[in-house]
Amino acid sequence: QVQLVESGGGLVQPGGSRRLSCAASGSIFSINAMGWYRQAPGKQRELVATITSGGITNYADSVKGRFTISRDNAKKTVYLQMNSLKPDDTAVYYCNADVVRRSSYGGRGSLNNYWGQGTQVTVSS
Repeated sequence: QVQLVESGGGLVQPGGSRRLSCAASGSIFSINAMGWYRQAPGKQRELVATITSGGITNYADSVKGRFTISRDNAKKTVYLQMNSLKPDDTAVYYCNADVVRRSSYGGRGSLNNYWGQGTQVTVSS
């Protein structure tokens, strides 16, 4: 099995910064795209940022210029650096990844999409 474990959420003041981490573990052959999504109370889950295995990034307009997504392929970890945080950034943040699973023979298995459990980010004074 494959798991995505998130960390780094918490309370931060407006204008402050926070870094989220999401580490993938399990029977992994490789990881393709990874991303961050968020869901505020009473709202739909929305894309925050994505990053391909080659480092190509995509951001929601609402976070462009403030957030930075990055990844460490050796650690199988994706990060979200959040700067200049606003109260509207308050949400549960979810990690997502397209994972090629390792087969029982140690080679390439199937491609599957996984979600982390979510981590709460609250921006408030």
